[in-house]
Formats: sequence, structure tokens, C-alpha cells
Amino acid sequence: MAGARRNAPPREDVLAAAMTMIAGRGLEKLTMAALGREVGMSSGHLLYYFRSKDELLLQTLEWSEGRLGAERGRVLTRRGTARERLDAYVDLYVPDGHRDPHWTLWLEVWNRSQNADEAARDRQAAIEGAWHRDLVALVAEGISRGEFRPVDPDRCAARLRALLDGFSIHVAIGLRGTDRAQVLGHVRDFLAAELLADA
Repeated sequence: MAGARRNAPPREDVLAAAMTMIAGRGLEKLTMAALGREVGMSSGHLLYYFRSKDELLLQTLEWSEGRLGAERGRVLTRRGTARERLDAYVDLYVPDGHRDPHWTLWLEVWNRSQNADEAARDRQAAIEGAWHRDLVALVAEGISRGEFRPVDPDRCAARLRALLDGFSIHVAIGLRGTDRAQVLGHVRDFLAAELLADA
């Protein structure tokens, strides 16, 4: 087994391949054998590292979120108004289109959440919590600068994320009549009414 570990591809390569395959086929159609062929590992070695397809899915989501989290950090710390950075946050949040790989991972995770154990739920909640905390801080900053009207930042963030999640699911599954441009327009209208009126 030690030799197999030395010859194993980098973990990121495995997770990137898993993300591509899950986005293209869904988790149910992904086999460890097919993933192993893609990355040059046996299905046994993959099961040694990930234990199950559900664990592979969750680790792939965590890896993807780590990359998005770094991008979100850059967006939120760059120069500009709070509104400009809020628009950039929304742009990062909303999927690019049907079968967006990142959002396909989320759909698969949510689909399995009802039967997940507490540890898996805690890991999912940690990912969601990071998006929420960053949004709350950004809204609070905009209020303190006088850019946004004085709302409850936590309540506003919860409502905005619910709106983003609902519309993003429509985009990710390819629901007819709901595309990315339409979603961004709806969100702009919501933000104008929620945060900018009487600011």
C-alpha cells in the first residue's frame, strides 16, 4: 500500500476528475472503476482513500469550495464600494449555466443530506456558514458606510442567500425560462428594494 501511495496522482487531480465526471454524469453513474481509469488508480485504491462515493462527493465539494472561497476572499477584500463587492459576490454565487460543475456537486450533496450522518451535515454546514458570514459582514460594512439602509444584516443575508439558492438551482438544472442573466436581474431588483431604498 505504501508503494501505491507514492505512485498515486495528486489529490487535487483526483478531485478535479471527480468533479468533472459528477457534473457530466451525476454521482449515481460515476463508478470508482471509471474514475480510477481517468486518474490512473485502481478502484480499490480510491476506496482506500475515500471509503465511499458519498465521501468522495463531500471531499470534492470541500475542495471546490476551497477554491471558490479563495476567490470570494479576493472579491471581498478588493477596493471598491460595498455594492460593487456585493455584485461580485452574487456573480460568483450564481452558476454559469446548466450543469455548472460546482452547482452539480451541491445538488448531489443536498440530494443525499436527508440520509447523511451528523459529521457530514456539520461539514456541509461549515461550507454554507462561510458564505453566510462573509455576506453578513459585507452588508454590515455597507450599512456602516451609509451605502445601504439600516437593515438587520443577518436577516438580509439569509433572505438573499435563499433567493440565490432557489434561482441558482433553476439555472443549474436548466429550467426553461430561467437563465443566468434573468437571475442576476431579479437579484439586482431585490437588492435595490432591500438595501438601496432610502439609503
